[in-house]
Amino acid sequence: CDDVDMYGKPRTDAACSWSQASKMRSAMTKGFGVDCGRGSVRWNSATGEGNPSLSLLIASYCRGLHRRKVQLHGETPTSARAVTEDTMRELFLRNMQALRSPPEDDWCGPLLRMCLQAIYSLSFVCLLRVDEVLKIQAHEISFNEESDGSTTLELFLSFRKTHQYGDIKPFIIRMFPEYMAHLCPVRAVAKWISHSQIKTGFIFRKMNKDHLPIILKQSPLTAEKFLEYFRNNLVDIQNDCLHSYGTHSFRRGGCQWLSVELRWPLRQICEYGGWSTDFSHLTIVKYLISWNDNHPMLYL
Repeated sequence: CDDVDMYGKPRTDAACSWSQASKMRSAMTKGFGVDCGRGSVRWNSATGEGNPSLSLLIASYCRGLHRRKVQLHGETPTSARAVTEDTMRELFLRNMQALRSPPEDDWCGPLLRMCLQAIYSLSFVCLLRVDEVLKIQAHEISFNEESDGSTTLELFLSFRKTHQYGDIKPFIIRMFPEYMAHLCPVRAVAKWISHSQIKTGFIFRKMNKDHLPIILKQSPLTAEKFLEYFRNNLVDIQNDCLHSYGTHSFRRGGCQWLSVELRWPLRQICEYGGWSTDFSHLTIVKYLISWNDNHPMLYL
């Protein structure tokens, strides 16, 4: 990732970005810590104990690399822009309008719009990564009628990036009020399953050329294809900042919604979203604050 090779000579090929370097170090830290049993203890060169990726030498090099990337190349880490509740409402209204009266030159069919709406709401409300949503299977979802007549959705995930060894708490989501229908996972997922008739395997499947789910092949929708569909949907609502948004936009947006609109305490958001609550790295701050966000408070 540096501009010079291990012999101090200028590189002839393109160097990786700082973001890529950070991911490489994280992979090293996990590899030494989990696969080699070194844990998360800082490396001790005198005894040879601890995690080599957490040595003072590598930490110093990474700080210098980051400084050089910023000074020489102007690199600044950019988070995907958070999807706001207003954007969620616009997407919902546009998709519902297209379901009632599909345009002749529509870029997708009604089933795909239902699929996208279900993915949007699950990722936003449950703070799930898109990869986690796309790997949800039919047996992990159930709907229950409560004594007061309301419906709840129970989601038992078998996979989460932050819980790779099990102990994943289920999500139990009550149907939202009508004025919050644009955020309600219960309505969106129930409509998608009812119309797609997917009863086994992955509930979010790859689509054929007619934008219908491929039932015979048990292949989930890919994150890359979802991002393409999502950006097309942004064009529907005349949002011209397409490349500011990414697959992480819903997780970031949901995090901000819980904090700003629902006033959840920071520790509760961390526990709910799977972030560490020791606040040593403050990863949660990157989800709450970014210059790339289009937050209305910035224009007061």
